[in-house]
Amino acid sequence: MQKNELCRLLNIEFPILQGGMAWVATGELAAAVSLAGGLGIIGAGQSPADLIEREINKIQNLTDKPFGVNIMLLSPYAEDIIELVLDKEVPIVTTGAGNPGKYMDNFKRKGIKVIPVVASVALARRLEKQGVDAIIAEGMESGGHVGDITTMVLVPQVAQAVKVPVIAAGGIADGRGLAAALALGAKGVQMGTRFICAEECTVHQNYKDMVLKAKDRDTVITGRTTGHPVRIIKNKLSRLIDQMEAQGTTKEEIENMGVGRLRAVVKEGDTAMGSVMAGQSSAMVETIEPAGDIVRQVMAQACEIMNNHWELNQSCCRENK
Repeated sequence: MQKNELCRLLNIEFPILQGGMAWVATGELAAAVSLAGGLGIIGAGQSPADLIEREINKIQNLTDKPFGVNIMLLSPYAEDIIELVLDKEVPIVTTGAGNPGKYMDNFKRKGIKVIPVVASVALARRLEKQGVDAIIAEGMESGGHVGDITTMVLVPQVAQAVKVPVIAAGGIADGRGLAAALALGAKGVQMGTRFICAEECTVHQNYKDMVLKAKDRDTVITGRTTGHPVRIIKNKLSRLIDQMEAQGTTKEEIENMGVGRLRAVVKEGDTAMGSVMAGQSSAMVETIEPAGDIVRQVMAQACEIMNNHWELNQSCCRENK
């Protein structure tokens, strides 16, 4: 596969981004993905700037390849993280949970590419007008905070609505997903859940085991009544939140129940009361492998599928002449 416009924009070899998952996407993981030709992304989440600076230093010591930092704009440390990426001249920023518009001039002055995550066509159009460089259209199949439109439906609509490159996310874990995303009009994909089970991912083994054991119906969406629904692998925590919502517990109490729960599973391996954020593609993850092997396998499978499709298409055309 030749480099497409997304690869040229980000100066990467393959149109594969690794999701900037909070507490999960560290410098080690991001470096491994970037070294393999994809785009590794450090997840800032709600971490303070000094912790993220250490992760940036890690990746800069491991590779000179392009990388990114995901900034959750609702984080109390968002302004500090933005100052950090400006100071460090991080080449690419992805954003979520907010509008990066007011920071665009500062990012552009430093030559930083800005790629927001969106869950609707309207937001994609609005952000394109503000000057973003590409857009990640993320369907509800993804892990963590989710919207309410599936990837299959969202991606082609966003791709049709905007002129900047679109990256598909949500439910993608292999080359079949990449090939499908390209067919839908995307220029690449972002994968999060698959990289939880990369060798370089530093999360607790219990977290990886939960992903490996997950079946097709094992993820659930929690916290719908709060207005900030989150997809996790079902466990004691998800059942407790379901009970709280059924009993009419306040939004604040439910949100407080979730505080620190992701870190609990990432760092301590608490798979009972931890927030085991993972997408529906968990059921497709069967092995722990080096991140570089994951990137190369995804590309190889996608290329094989597209080559076979081209041969089939040519055959069908000949038969219908």
